[in-house]
Amino acid sequence: MTALETLALISFVIALAILYWVGYRGGLKDGWSEGYDDGHAKGYIQGIEEGESSSATALENATRRCERLELILIREPQDRQILLAIAGKLKLAADFFHAIKSKGHATQALMLRDHASSMADELNAFRQEDVT
Repeated sequence: MTALETLALISFVIALAILYWVGYRGGLKDGWSEGYDDGHAKGYIQGIEEGESSSATALENATRRCERLELILIREPQDRQILLAIAGKLKLAADFFHAIKSKGHATQALMLRDHASSMADELNAFRQEDVT
């Protein structure tokens, strides 16, 4: 082989390698953009579906809360009075248990009394917030 033929062969191989590399990179870039577009569309659709389901769940939760609040507002004065009566009876029971030297029962009755009183106060605070 002459030098000219060798140079032509090397040039041909280099040109073939460049052509292959350009085709490979172009295909890779097209594949990435197609995959990105497909993934973006699928993610968008999945996000919409998740958003719809979470908004439906949030709406159901809000509806349940509203129903519970309506029940509280309807029954609140009665419930508050009942809780205060319970707290009074528990104070009486605590005094009785203390008189008969039953410290454990007296402590438990006082705890339950405090709990009933705090529940009545929460209902009262809720009513005051609603009025303002």
